[in-house]
Amino acid sequence: MSYKLLLSGLLLGSVVTTSLAQEGKKGDVFIRNAQVLTVTNGLKENTDVWVKDGLIHRIGTQLEAPKGVPVIDASGKYLMPGIIDAHSHVALESINEASSPITAEVKMEDVVDPFAIGIYRALAGGTTVSHAMHGSANAIGGQNVTLKHRYGTRNPGELVMKEAPRTIKFALGENPIRVHGRSKNLQPRSRMGVEAVIRNGFEEALQYKRTWETWKQASEETKKRLAPPVFSSRMETLVDILEGEIIIHCHSYRADEIYMLIQVCKEYGIDKIVFSHVNEGFKVAPELAAHTMGASVFSDWWAYKFEVYYSTAYNAAILTKNGVITSINSDSAELIRHLYHEAAKTQRYGGLTDEEALALITINPARQLGIDRWVGSIEEGKQADLVLFNQHPLSIYAIPEMTWVDGVNYFNRAKDAADQRLKVDPEEILEPMYLHVNHNNCMRDVDFYFTGFGRNLFQHSH
Repeated sequence: MSYKLLLSGLLLGSVVTTSLAQEGKKGDVFIRNAQVLTVTNGLKENTDVWVKDGLIHRIGTQLEAPKGVPVIDASGKYLMPGIIDAHSHVALESINEASSPITAEVKMEDVVDPFAIGIYRALAGGTTVSHAMHGSANAIGGQNVTLKHRYGTRNPGELVMKEAPRTIKFALGENPIRVHGRSKNLQPRSRMGVEAVIRNGFEEALQYKRTWETWKQASEETKKRLAPPVFSSRMETLVDILEGEIIIHCHSYRADEIYMLIQVCKEYGIDKIVFSHVNEGFKVAPELAAHTMGASVFSDWWAYKFEVYYSTAYNAAILTKNGVITSINSDSAELIRHLYHEAAKTQRYGGLTDEEALALITINPARQLGIDRWVGSIEEGKQADLVLFNQHPLSIYAIPEMTWVDGVNYFNRAKDAADQRLKVDPEEILEPMYLHVNHNNCMRDVDFYFTGFGRNLFQHSH
């Protein structure tokens, strides 16, 4: 074994040794006398939560702690469901497959990196589940994957939440236009071209479906004489969307485009769609409430490019008050660590109640991902994804102290090693030193097209 490989193994081992011992396990824990923020059933004061085999077994007062189970004294502290990020790119080796306006055949499950330090940092912020998404380079992008933050495993499959339904990434607006239209001179080159790409994809999928149905209904004699239709993973995926087996999560900003895709989905009988970012969602809140599974928004990000020039920090509150299932997402390896702060902003901008604000990062994203039967609230029978705060999580002074996934303690602030959140690369050149950030965002792998040089090279302009 080379020196570099040995050093790499030692460094990695120092971080994940404890967690590796927990791989694949479900935990037991007894949390005593907490202020329990159930999200769906209000605040339960001075309450015990007994976790058994990774599930919330009992919730009550003055319960007797079972023998041999770790007991956590949570007096004066707040216990809430693990935070869920409905739009993330953490723990992915790559983000965009930018070779075609439609790449529905690719799967983010194939590029999950279990060693990504961002998983641990997310746990330190109380985030236990993330929706690891394809990027926004394509009108119809790749299939996403829902991850449980079981940090320390060597097996990427251990991170995948098996109960979660399939989801896929769509994107409207500047990103697919620039990547394909302006840089490659392919459709879409305009906003109407994005709609056309999506419609054409659906129509081709319907033709594909009819072709296979005709083949299956043919006589055995006919099948002996003719070759079967050509199998297409891309078309199979689009057919599954049309048949309601896959939830669309669509990158979007402008109200006109959001309304456009709502109309397209209605035309094709699709009702499983969630809009992401949705900066102008407040303009079409009734339509979002009536025809979608909700909107996953930024709390106060806008004006970072032309199509996001206009928005409001009241967006999440307006959507919530209009009956839209609303969540707040990160789309950031940094923001995922303090989504509880992002939720708290809705009390300043919109006056949401504690329950409404906490729902934005727990039960609502769970509903949007189709996993609310298992996570998103503290209820008996649900999976024990929990986070313990020293103060109310909507306070600016709140600090996450412990985080559990399936009852297993993956983050403990009191036992956190000084360098545990650092990622050390033994092959990194130390001189000269550069200040850099690991970009886990929608346009990673194609962000060249969004640089000044890239815009000039391809004569981009607004």
